[in-house]
Amino acid sequence: MTYIVGLTGGIGSGKSAASAWFEQQEILVVDADIVAREVVEVGQPALIEIQKHFGDWVLDEQGCLNRSALRDYIFKHPEARQQLEAITHPVIRNSIIQQLNQASSPYAILASPLLLETDQHLLCQRNLLIDVPVELQLVRASQRDDQSREQIKRIIAVQMPRLEKQKRAHDIVDNSGTLEDLYQQLQPLHKHYLQLATSI
Repeated sequence: MTYIVGLTGGIGSGKSAASAWFEQQEILVVDADIVAREVVEVGQPALIEIQKHFGDWVLDEQGCLNRSALRDYIFKHPEARQQLEAITHPVIRNSIIQQLNQASSPYAILASPLLLETDQHLLCQRNLLIDVPVELQLVRASQRDDQSREQIKRIIAVQMPRLEKQKRAHDIVDNSGTLEDLYQQLQPLHKHYLQLATSI
């Protein structure tokens, strides 16, 4: 059985930078965001189900999922989020499990912004939170993404509060500094996870 570490953090926290570092250590990283995009590609059963449930407007001219239209709709109709998640979450979970089961590295990382909000954390033996203050999330995410501060605030608002995430994480890395600071904190954790993985 592969030892699995859940990696999470809010928008703009640096979760992707941490994931990339673990990949450089030759650790398998399964990214739930990437899986979530894969399961709604053209022709996938989940996309067909979304179209059936919400209507043809969820598709763009190429027949792909119109993410911005769907995101706007969900913000205006909060109940639609649960309907969408009922379609996508089981498919995402199955794909994540399949990929984790194929791990050949000593342990594997499940990177997910909604690790603690969903039952994905139940797939993990340990959870690592990449943590930054909310104001820094806003600055970084607005610089990186083509989204306004207001849109990012709305995304943060629907995610689990920072303090609650801190309570539920086994390990917390403060990513308020430079990338080098982040890597220095990840190095001992990587060694610790290698030890934990060999003890199961």
